[in-house]
Amino acid sequence: MTITPPALSVFEALESEVRSYCRSWPAVFDRAQGSRMYDEDGHTYLDFFAGAGALNYGHNNPVLKRALIDYIERDGVTHGLDMGTTAKRAFLEAFQNVVLRPRDLPYKVMFPGPTGTNAVEAALKLARKVKGREAIVSFTNAFHGMSLGSLAVTGNAFKRAGAGIPLVHGTPMPFDHYLDDTVPDFLWFERLLADQGSGLNTPAAVIVETVQGEGGINVARPEWLRGLAALCERHDMLLIVDDIQMGCGRTGSFFSFEEAGITPDIVTLSKSIGGYGMPMSLTLFRPELDVWEPGEHNGTFRGNNPSFVTAAAALDAYWTDGQMEKQTLARGEQAEEALRAICAEHPGLGARYRGRGLVWGLEFADKARASAISRRAFELGLLVETSGPEGEVVKLLPALTISPEELDEGLRILARAVRETA
Repeated sequence: MTITPPALSVFEALESEVRSYCRSWPAVFDRAQGSRMYDEDGHTYLDFFAGAGALNYGHNNPVLKRALIDYIERDGVTHGLDMGTTAKRAFLEAFQNVVLRPRDLPYKVMFPGPTGTNAVEAALKLARKVKGREAIVSFTNAFHGMSLGSLAVTGNAFKRAGAGIPLVHGTPMPFDHYLDDTVPDFLWFERLLADQGSGLNTPAAVIVETVQGEGGINVARPEWLRGLAALCERHDMLLIVDDIQMGCGRTGSFFSFEEAGITPDIVTLSKSIGGYGMPMSLTLFRPELDVWEPGEHNGTFRGNNPSFVTAAAALDAYWTDGQMEKQTLARGEQAEEALRAICAEHPGLGARYRGRGLVWGLEFADKARASAISRRAFELGLLVETSGPEGEVVKLLPALTISPEELDEGLRILARAVRETA
């Protein structure tokens, strides 16, 4: 497929230089359905990006679209702040009955604002309020958002530098495998906590991703996560799991921490919790942590009722019978097999693959190769982004609803892109 980059004059003239994805994919997209996007010139693209994980159920999912259209057509409330609405009630009941109760999770639900970083900011703020301490521990290569509190617990130097001010009250620790398994888990962390001369103030909380998406698809072992939970309990620290990109079924189970058998004190959700790609986020926490005063943390767009509608519809359609988890794990095995074959075909590239469920990364010794593969994949009609501190990982994030045939098609395009850039 030959793609002629469109005239982007209005974007270049009016839009900030901060734009990024459009630079990797120089097309003007017009329509999207399921796992495919179409630009205004009629080119078709298979989407292995899925709105950075906000489109787990694909573009314009017909079940969710029907629920949304029906709600809008009957003049359902759109903007409701934190007022009680029928849409919010339906979502909360569905979330309780479909997600929380079957997993015996006791969480209260907070609507902190429209985006993931709102959920993280609320989680950090609540942890500090509960414990009366300011320090937060995060992990190497973590990504938790672009507002100041979230950036303070994010590892990427480029993103942190954008703050323009010192980012304080956050301390990074080695993520699983960061030290190549040469020392016992949490040796450094535990030593600092025990040593009165270490300079580490007792943290209020630890925040962690079970799979670091932006950090390079770094997968924490279940035993490492269990060890972290036990460490937090021993030292009176709250455990926050950031499930913004890896939750809502991305790794198989609804929450990514279920495999480890842990119950975090606080959980953040966003991205696909709204189902349709519209803004929505949640901060979940144990009932005893609900020490907020009314109005102490609020936001104008924390009550996006159309998102409540599509979120409830997604839970009803995909999470009542256990089939979505089984399907995602099966698709994950299909992806893993293809990535294994790519690495075997090119032993000289030093390629490695890793992932869980339907999030996978393909890392190359030559750190520039991932970007070249992403560019070639776009030319061949596949959207894949890169991740990792130096963009060295090709990141696969297809919709959970992708068919086996579409997944195979995309993986074959990826293999061709690797072959043609080798």
